[in-house]
Amino acid sequence: MKKAYRKIVNLLLAAAALAGTCLSVPVVSSAADADKMEVHFLDVGQGDSTLIVCGEHAMLIDAGDDSKGTQIQNYLQKQKIEKLDYLVLTHPDADHIGGAPVIIGKFEIDKVFVSNYEKDNKSYQKLIQALDNKRLKYSTPKVGAQYSLGTATITILAPGKEYDNPNDASISLVVQNGSHKFLFTGDAGEAAEQDILDSGMAVSADVYQVGHHGSKTSTSEDFLEAVNPTYAIISCAEGNEYGHPHAQTLNALRANGVKVYRTDEAGTVIASSDGKKLTFNVPASETWKAGEPTGSSASKGSTTKEQSVTADSAEKAQSGTAETSVPQQETKQEQTPAQNVVQDSSPAVQEAEQAPAASDTSELTYVLNTKTKKFHKPSCSYLPTANRKDTSESRESVIAQGYEPCKKCNP
Repeated sequence: MKKAYRKIVNLLLAAAALAGTCLSVPVVSSAADADKMEVHFLDVGQGDSTLIVCGEHAMLIDAGDDSKGTQIQNYLQKQKIEKLDYLVLTHPDADHIGGAPVIIGKFEIDKVFVSNYEKDNKSYQKLIQALDNKRLKYSTPKVGAQYSLGTATITILAPGKEYDNPNDASISLVVQNGSHKFLFTGDAGEAAEQDILDSGMAVSADVYQVGHHGSKTSTSEDFLEAVNPTYAIISCAEGNEYGHPHAQTLNALRANGVKVYRTDEAGTVIASSDGKKLTFNVPASETWKAGEPTGSSASKGSTTKEQSVTADSAEKAQSGTAETSVPQQETKQEQTPAQNVVQDSSPAVQEAEQAPAASDTSELTYVLNTKTKKFHKPSCSYLPTANRKDTSESRESVIAQGYEPCKKCNP
């Protein structure tokens, strides 16, 4: 009965696609009828590219920079991919679309989704030229639209409006297969994350590809709380110039007991789901090393990245032989003790820590987020970097001004 329903849904979605419209249909994606789905978080250095294969269907989300196109092509061919149902290019930054022209030229593609932000750079111009050469139509999917990928369902979360920067205009989506959900948000920042939450769309997911390569400008407190992931993937390059992943993001993930997998440490990370059981080809990271300079290495001006896995773990990660079996209802790790939290020792943070006390010598009691209207203990791992206001006022006074206590540090 479920398979028959799915066939009807797929026919409706196909008819809608031919008509050039989007159709939202309540799709059955139960564990009982789910195909095996593999999500390959490709190691493309400082960029993003994710291959999702469900049954005989495949989609590619982003394609790294222009030096990674052939590498991604070869990887897809080794996976026996001849056709892509979907090519999703979350936003027009070069590290997400640079390799796309190669993929467009080498593979048959049914649908191409792009952000509503047009960027005047060479990578974007080459992308549009490649699409025109293949006479491929492209569009920005509507929020709430659903598409099928074998037994999996794709639900579009963003962008719901136009933004002044390309990151916030990222296409965000959830892919569900059986009982498992995977969330992708491109480089969407805190403002875009809040817009997704305000839209009322469901964002909870088992696996979360951490926004903007682990930058502290993404994965805000409210968004992470709503997603409530068990596993997180960070795609970044070893020793990258941006310092990704940032300590603030790692602190938040660790405080919430999220198991983290990193392409800078393990190479390509593959998650496999049959709708009931979720496994990974490599062990979760145990380093919690931020990309920013830390301790003496910062003062000496040395490189910011340290080797992050043991020799044995690295060998297993590269060979793809290590498999971690993940129970469906696994209990999350306990909250990390404060003394083990990743320390952000970047110059800006050190300067703040060494700054003289306020002229009135009042002791800092709380840190306010003037946008989210939440207040935190000064030691909280969720301290805002923007919209921050320090105060020495009492708890009662802060609450009287309309602020709510952070649910993590319970000030």
